[in-house]
Amino acid sequence: MDGIKYQRIGDEYYYAQELFEQEELTGYLKNMLTSTKSVYEHVVYDSPDVERTFAEQLEKNEAVKVYAKLPGWFKVPTPLGTYNPDWAVLVEKDGAERLYFVVETKGGLFTDDLRRTEDAKIKCGKAHFNALKVSETPAKYIVARTIDDLMANC
Repeated sequence: MDGIKYQRIGDEYYYAQELFEQEELTGYLKNMLTSTKSVYEHVVYDSPDVERTFAEQLEKNEAVKVYAKLPGWFKVPTPLGTYNPDWAVLVEKDGAERLYFVVETKGGLFTDDLRRTEDAKIKCGKAHFNALKVSETPAKYIVARTIDDLMANC
């Protein structure tokens, strides 16, 4: 994956907020957290140890203005197949909304083979978001397990 390269085609850019409005979010009560900062009223998490804790930290942090646990249909194309990042977070820093993050939270439960594949997809995700830079504060892709990891990258 060292040679992976993404290239923006054209000068136009947009986002598709309607996808969040058209797709229904489903989950079980045991893996849902009520939210006041998410784009949804509830956050569906996969891991109670990592993702639930991360969502709770996002809710409590005053710098976090809005976030989303990205649904399964949010895909980044890679040579290894599509990849689904975990979070999108908008952070206010120094009085201005400065950075929009796509954040990957991972625990330590991967086998070596899965870890290599996930690591390669994460490298592709970083290259993908680097290629999409169109402003002074572009989306930045980072790996974080805690809010402290996230804020250290602001």
